[in-house]
Amino acid sequence: MRLLQTVLIAFAVLAAQPASAEERPTLAGRTLEGRPFQLAALRGKVVMVVFWSTGCAVCRDRMAELRQNYAGWQGQPFELVAVSMDRRAQDLADYDRILTTLVPVRQRFVQLWQGEPGYADSFRPTVASADGRPQLPITYLLDKQGRLVAQYGGRVPADVWDRIADLL
Repeated sequence: MRLLQTVLIAFAVLAAQPASAEERPTLAGRTLEGRPFQLAALRGKVVMVVFWSTGCAVCRDRMAELRQNYAGWQGQPFELVAVSMDRRAQDLADYDRILTTLVPVRQRFVQLWQGEPGYADSFRPTVASADGRPQLPITYLLDKQGRLVAQYGGRVPADVWDRIADLL
């Protein structure tokens, strides 16, 4: 119980962290389909970047909600990018294989694996576990100019979707 309270407090602190108005994070790598990806290419869109892991129960639990909201923003200047923090590529590949059979194409978003050669990002989570790895999930919201406007730890609060509408 005490660990749960500590985690919840840490997530609340992370969500309350103001983002620098000039910070433009970078993210580059290859998608799960093998296509090159550059976050800067999404300028002109509001972007949500979610760092997650298949081993994170909260992450897996929230993926369906993210997919549904993503599908609802189709046709708008919005993009969702998921970055798997899995230690093994096979864990993500197994999860993705299940998704391709169950999830409609319109609900699929860009996915990267942080272990892929050439992967790089400048996102800096402010809450880490005892082993130094970030507490997951961590969500970052960027405006159309690619500036970091918010970051959230844990479940994505419902009002984030209203904030996206404001940024559009």
